[in-house]
Amino acid sequence: MSRRVLVLPKYARKGASSRLRTFQYLPFLEDKGWAFTVKPLFDEAYLDSLYSGQGRSRSGLVLAYLRRLFAVLSFWRYRLIWIEKELFPYMPAWIEVVLANMGLRYVVDYDDAIFHNYDLARNKLIRRLLGRKIDSVMRHAACVMAGNEYLAERARAAGAKRVVVIPTVVDHRRYHARQETGQPLTVGWIGSPTTQKYVENLLPAFQALAQQQAFRLLLVGATTDIAVRLPGIDVDVQPWSEETEVALIQKMDIGIMPLEDGPWEKGKCGYKLIQYMASCVPVVASPVGVNPAIVDGAGCGLLANHVDEWGEAFRKLISDLALRERLGCAGRAAVLREFSVESQLDAIRSSLKFAGGER
Repeated sequence: MSRRVLVLPKYARKGASSRLRTFQYLPFLEDKGWAFTVKPLFDEAYLDSLYSGQGRSRSGLVLAYLRRLFAVLSFWRYRLIWIEKELFPYMPAWIEVVLANMGLRYVVDYDDAIFHNYDLARNKLIRRLLGRKIDSVMRHAACVMAGNEYLAERARAAGAKRVVVIPTVVDHRRYHARQETGQPLTVGWIGSPTTQKYVENLLPAFQALAQQQAFRLLLVGATTDIAVRLPGIDVDVQPWSEETEVALIQKMDIGIMPLEDGPWEKGKCGYKLIQYMASCVPVVASPVGVNPAIVDGAGCGLLANHVDEWGEAFRKLISDLALRERLGCAGRAAVLREFSVESQLDAIRSSLKFAGGER
């Protein structure tokens, strides 16, 4: 039986969601007899422009959509299409619906509450025309893969035929236990310019900590000007790359994942936490979305809501090396158990088989 799959991620490999939810699984699945043709919507140049603050090129968007259209028109060559989120952002789900009505089966994957781009948009026209778009995409899919229960519940409410919760994971072989590096103690964060605002919200907690304890704030993937917005803090901003991210996480004594408590944040899948955990780094996280389930389930760190709780969590971990080591080891064990590629590979494979009509 042919297992040729057209893979349509949103981004090229540099995009975190596409790299983690799609690209990292492909070699393992190819070893099992699957054949993939990968056609991302947005290329590396688009992401470089976006993250550097240059914004979106209109001509680049048009070309991206044309490339995607040509890719979709080759659907007849494949048994299945694997879509990340949607085919064409900010356009109706017409093509997904047409493909499904023609008998083509597709699986769609979500690791963000992308439906809130539409149903909670400030623009009334977007809410009116596209507010239920993602529900339609989910409903017509042969299978929906969701990164957490919040996303899965939306798919079930939309009438999806099959919903499978598959957490965002890491290839644990790339990660190793951190080594003690001595002073100064390092509080670390990894992310992108679009999420660094959550770190900035912790400024009062950082400033209070700096009065009691020398520490460095290592920010991987933030813009360099964030240091200006964190006065009084020893900030080390490092660019993100796939080649250096693990080595930088290994320099952290504590890994953080602050979030605001909003509908978009409830769709987050805790990838930062899992990266820290894979390197035996204890974590502090906001109790939002999937974070409590990860932190409490793994016993790998502390949850902190308001600024005072963040300050207390920092003081508790900084003062107790044995506690940090115990939490870090628990996190690594949880990654091996349920947040590694190997632990979720069977779920991915069975989802693709089901979506492709295999039983």
